[in-house]
Amino acid sequence: MHQRTLTGLLALGAAAALALTGCSNSGDANGENGENGGDKGTVTLGYLPAWTDGLSTAYLLEDQLGKMGYTVEMEELTEAGVLYAGLAGGDFDIYPSAWPEVTHADYMKQFGDSIEDLGGYYDGAVLTLAVPEYVDIDSIEDLAGAADRFDGQIIGIEPGAGLTRQTQEVAMPEYGLDGDYELVTSSTATMLATLQDKIDREEDVVVTLWRPFWANDAFPLKDLKDPRGAMGEPETLHFLAKQGFSDEMPEVAEYIAQIKLDDEAYGALESLVTGDEYANDPQGAVDAWLKEYGDAYPGLITD
Repeated sequence: MHQRTLTGLLALGAAAALALTGCSNSGDANGENGENGGDKGTVTLGYLPAWTDGLSTAYLLEDQLGKMGYTVEMEELTEAGVLYAGLAGGDFDIYPSAWPEVTHADYMKQFGDSIEDLGGYYDGAVLTLAVPEYVDIDSIEDLAGAADRFDGQIIGIEPGAGLTRQTQEVAMPEYGLDGDYELVTSSTATMLATLQDKIDREEDVVVTLWRPFWANDAFPLKDLKDPRGAMGEPETLHFLAKQGFSDEMPEVAEYIAQIKLDDEAYGALESLVTGDEYANDPQGAVDAWLKEYGDAYPGLITD
């Protein structure tokens, strides 16, 4: 897997955070829409730049659909609620990495009747609470009574994230943490910056995380055991589309439905897209990934 420095990873997070503060916009990372596209029509991908599973798969789809003759536009959004509302309203065509079974179940309950599921591409995604490896706590249960060690804080991500809701409304009450701990929300980039600072100082910190996510490999972390299952069951990551998309673009829907990635392939894709070597060159990252993994996954277009 492509190696990255922590400085480079946090730079990516900072860039994503800046994107989150701006208005939504169309266009790929190079500011050139559909440079590999054709005349079959336009497909718009909506994603949150700080959530690198969707960022990685968006760039993969941009490459693949461009090679199939479609023009692809990238729509940066600000938070999960906006994303699901926009997809349900037909503001864009596809959300390329949804967590609809557990993490985003509330959004699916609200908007699911106006959303089409194109299929799952990765099995076994999970939400976690994590601490640095040097912290002598191994279970969420052990956080009870230890709030002083963590300044009474669990460092979280965006307020509208499903991970935030699951932590605040389910896990913290289940383990009796809601009286002694505050879930601090801001952004993924801020959470990662805080984590980096705490690790540099070798101080205790607990953060909300998820798998798959590059930070689990980049930082010396361990997931806290969750004996009560309060962070939710493992789930499958899905491609979601606006209602009626498969009728409108059946070739695209059929192609996307057959994409399946395992841990190694997904991890390599995210690592390349978010890494230093291909900074500001997502097409180069996808090309490098296809060169290594394209032949192993039938259906991927490598040329």
